[in-house]
Amino acid sequence: MRAPRLLVSAAHKSSGKTTVSIGLCAALREQGVVVQPFKKGPDYIDPMWLAEAAGRPCFNLDPYLSSREDISAAFAEHAAGADISVVEGNKGLYDGLALDGSNSNAALAQMLGLPVLLVLDAQGMTRGVAPLILGYQAFDRNIRIAGVVLNKLGGGRHEAKLRAVIEHYTDVPVLGAVACEAGLGLTERHLGLMPNVEFDDAAERVRRLGRRVAAQVDLRRVIELANSAEALPQAQGLARGNTARPQAPVANPVRIGVARDKAFGFYYPDDLAALRAAGAELLPFDTLHDARLPSVDGLFIGGGFPEVFMSELQANGSLRGEIASVIAAGMPAYAECGGLMYLARSLTWRGHSCRMVGAIPGDVTMHERPVGRGYVRLAPTSDHPWPAVDAAAGSEVLAHEFHYSSLDNLAPGTRFAYRVERGHGIDGRHDGLLHRNLLASFAHLRGGGGGGWAARFVHFVRTAREQSGAAQPAAARELAAIP
Repeated sequence: MRAPRLLVSAAHKSSGKTTVSIGLCAALREQGVVVQPFKKGPDYIDPMWLAEAAGRPCFNLDPYLSSREDISAAFAEHAAGADISVVEGNKGLYDGLALDGSNSNAALAQMLGLPVLLVLDAQGMTRGVAPLILGYQAFDRNIRIAGVVLNKLGGGRHEAKLRAVIEHYTDVPVLGAVACEAGLGLTERHLGLMPNVEFDDAAERVRRLGRRVAAQVDLRRVIELANSAEALPQAQGLARGNTARPQAPVANPVRIGVARDKAFGFYYPDDLAALRAAGAELLPFDTLHDARLPSVDGLFIGGGFPEVFMSELQANGSLRGEIASVIAAGMPAYAECGGLMYLARSLTWRGHSCRMVGAIPGDVTMHERPVGRGYVRLAPTSDHPWPAVDAAAGSEVLAHEFHYSSLDNLAPGTRFAYRVERGHGIDGRHDGLLHRNLLASFAHLRGGGGGGWAARFVHFVRTAREQSGAAQPAAARELAAIP
């Protein structure tokens, strides 16, 4: 299939590729181009901005957490309805976890046939830009660096020198030159960019960024670069069964409440789709403003920044109390990272403490440096409550974590769903705290990471609902049946 596409990468992190990627998506969309954004690796915040810019959900492509077949099929499926696909890399072009580069940005470019648009941080650089480009070309001849964007330029003279050097020594065209402007970047915090959901003017910020990039990058040549990609082989479907594909409507779906607000927004769209495909109806609720939960059978509270909003979360005592009550009564719940922090007794950050839900018998402390970051490998324990529903539930779960917080004051004998074989988790040895029908972890699960978590959780919620109905007294059931 024809699929115009490109990878926006860089020589190293903090080169400005995220700003350029978001600006490109916004600028192309402004011209009426249908843009499908993707992000390489584990990330929530950059994809939120890319989705804002493109007006379409951004999907993650992760060679560590997904198979080659899964990535190829997912890319083909989502790229099919777009005029151009923009993949933002992570870190540098050749950076990755494996020594052989098998999960690097370059490996993803080779896998999907992505021409590379290299964003170069040009601060303090003149003639040295040529050996940098030549070295990146020579390091792997299978990678086609089809253009560069010069970023953080000091002015017109600086741009002219760089263009002359690149034209004289290399065969790589310069497709853009972005001046160093204080207002061009997006606000950063301890986990990277601030999420777009925290800005009431996020859409206008993205539009401004798109206009600035459009004025400094040759969009026509960028489109030509994307069109130069060879035809994409026809994908045959996900190798391990694409549970996120649309299925026949479930007659009686389970209702799962999902925290979606400024404090909690870290969700992968394909995993949410997998929950729906497994038979869940997802109902959003706002932890900052809603006094009550919607009528639900289970809860999913993802990651986010509860520490930033902990005073507001504490102030919403009615919702905190209801969440604590339903979990104590046995409602199935799943929480990741920020969700775990919210469900703890208290949260302390920068010397200030606030009461949280209290469903987890422990207290969270924020630290100045990361406690756990990067990919994790987990082994389910015999206490894991979600039964396997298909062959995807193996003996190993691959996930990722990035947290500055620790969960303290846990009682001896606390049960866990996972043994940590790589990473930190809750205490360096375990993750996935279990309390009643709650599973709360610092790890972020992915549908492609093994374990088939979405289908397992939906099945767990459905089973709990059925058992709750069966346990209802006969007299009560008879009364409920009266018209």
